[in-house]
Amino acid sequence: MLPGHSATTSGHRGGSRRSQVTLIRDHQACIPLTRILSNGDIVVLLTPVVPPVKSDIGSGNDPFESFGRALASRHPWIRHVPYTSRNGITSTHAGFIKRAKVVIFIISGPSSAGQPSQVEIGLIARMVAEERPQIVVACQNVHDLGLMEANFPTIVQLPGYAPPDLQVAAAVLFGETTSTGSTGLDVQSLMIEPKFWPPENWDNLNVAPIHELWNQCLPDQFHLEKFPLQSLLQRDGYAMHFVVRLPENREVVGFCATYTTFVDREGERLIGSLAMIIVKPAYRRRGIGLSLYEHALKQLKRIRGVDRIQLGSTFPRLLSGIPAASASESWFRRRGWQMDGQAPGRGQDICDWILKIDDWPSGGLSASAGLTFRQGTFDDLTSIADFIEKESTRKDHTGWYDQYMNLANDGRISDIVLGLEHSEIVASALIYTPNEVSSLAQDLPWARTIGSDVGGVACICIADGNPAMTTSKDTVMIRLLDACVTILKDQGMRRVFLDAVKGGYEGFQSMGFQKWAIYRDLWQKI
Repeated sequence: MLPGHSATTSGHRGGSRRSQVTLIRDHQACIPLTRILSNGDIVVLLTPVVPPVKSDIGSGNDPFESFGRALASRHPWIRHVPYTSRNGITSTHAGFIKRAKVVIFIISGPSSAGQPSQVEIGLIARMVAEERPQIVVACQNVHDLGLMEANFPTIVQLPGYAPPDLQVAAAVLFGETTSTGSTGLDVQSLMIEPKFWPPENWDNLNVAPIHELWNQCLPDQFHLEKFPLQSLLQRDGYAMHFVVRLPENREVVGFCATYTTFVDREGERLIGSLAMIIVKPAYRRRGIGLSLYEHALKQLKRIRGVDRIQLGSTFPRLLSGIPAASASESWFRRRGWQMDGQAPGRGQDICDWILKIDDWPSGGLSASAGLTFRQGTFDDLTSIADFIEKESTRKDHTGWYDQYMNLANDGRISDIVLGLEHSEIVASALIYTPNEVSSLAQDLPWARTIGSDVGGVACICIADGNPAMTTSKDTVMIRLLDACVTILKDQGMRRVFLDAVKGGYEGFQSMGFQKWAIYRDLWQKI
């Protein structure tokens, strides 16, 4: 049976239903299984624990039991092992997989809220299987499940998991059907076979097609004018960007932006930022995004000193992570990125906030004994450097030290707002206005995108575990923000943009801030 061709049967309780099974692709050349199986070779069948289809709901049986029997009638060495979304691939599953010649993995449908998808579990099973052939049997449209992007090498598509569909699938796997072309289904309309698209280095010169693609692919709030986008992208020495072009006319249909940023003061460790992948809508689901993703990861990992890869970027800030509740979440989950929020870098929320200064409750703030706030001076430079290095390292705030030192080197040390308890620095933040030429204002585009009256506050740092600090962190945060808001108001700003903050939702909302964007914080060590 050839990929893209379908097998049909009318054997559903008197012939009232035609069952259609389509071999989407077989890059492993493992179908029919008789081609690769010998007597005694174990085939592991991994099936999800799901309720039966309505027509068989009264039976109460595992809906895939009949599939296991159909396979076993053709090859007796079938080992049927169910899996659950909650537990995924356990050590028991791994033990069976390691003894198998072939793994057949069933995907019955999309994931449930709060549960890993069956596609993700399938990818884990594929990693455990190593070089063993894995056949994915999808009981739903492969595009709806995201299987084409997950790049499984062998995929069989069923219309569902009713017994007649599973019987035909068993016959397909053992080569007992006659290929009938696209009878009952326009295969070309179903899929365009993904392939590898060779990425090219972007030349940093012609930003027009990138700008057009950017505004075509991103929500309105993230649209940029051409020059600001060019400024963000053209960072000599630590930016690498890639494009995919159509071979026939050189049109740019995919773009990927990456950066490297120093982690600390020593300048030996780097974080690689996979800042953006965008694909022209008409060319999605053809492997362009995956080609860019794999190429970008490979290039970042080759750079000496890179020990972490993040999704999103630090400075310059395109997006702080992948937008929450977007289609990107499931796409990156299928690439193995964990988003359970259980540890740093695994999908915790990051928020951008916006405040109308008139809503700020400055009149009700009480002073704290020994706690003062003011703008920095050059006499503070050494203390600021020591404080930021210590606290940003402790809290894993990549790139913050550079931002503070860049402002000082630009002669803008007054854009550093300090909180001092007696004479010791216990808090700091950076401020900027949209019309400034400071490095910080150029690295953070969204305040000026929102409006000319929007000032920004970034890189808020409050001491942890400092025995000299007797005032609570919440009080220090409020008083620090009050100082920043007051300074920005005096500079003519009417609104304040707060960049990339983790946690504190109720507190910010109680002070008048509104959420502007939510991202997922995702990174992995390499």
